Amino acid sequence: QAQFVESGGGLVQPGGSLRLSCAASGFETDRYAIGWFRQAAGKEREGISCINSNGELTYYPDSVKGRFTISRDDAKNTVYLQMNSLKPEDTAVYYCAASEAWGPQALCVMTRYFDGSWGEGTQVTVSA
Repeated sequence: QAQFVESGGGLVQPGGSLRLSCAASGFETDRYAIGWFRQAAGKEREGISCINSNGELTYYPDSVKGRFTISRDDAKNTVYLQMNSLKPEDTAVYYCAASEAWGPQALCVMTRYFDGSWGEGTQVTVSA
């Protein structure tokens, strides 16, 4: 069974940076698209950075494009999210998940229909 452990969250000032890590286990990550998602208080979970199985395709919604970068290291079964120029509206719990059947755009856009495993998440708070 796929399991995810997210880490690296914390409190950061607007304009600052954070790097999140997602340690995956229970499956062969190099066959899966993997994504980062977030859920702010009172809002639905949304996909914000997704990458395909070989790392050559990525998808970012406009809200984070140019500020966030997803990368993967399958030798370490780990996916990273570099977040720069953080804004207060980036405050949320951040999660990762993987899909063998979906590509990165589907994984990020159709999050509400995704029925795979989720980790516990890591809290990111952007505040002065």
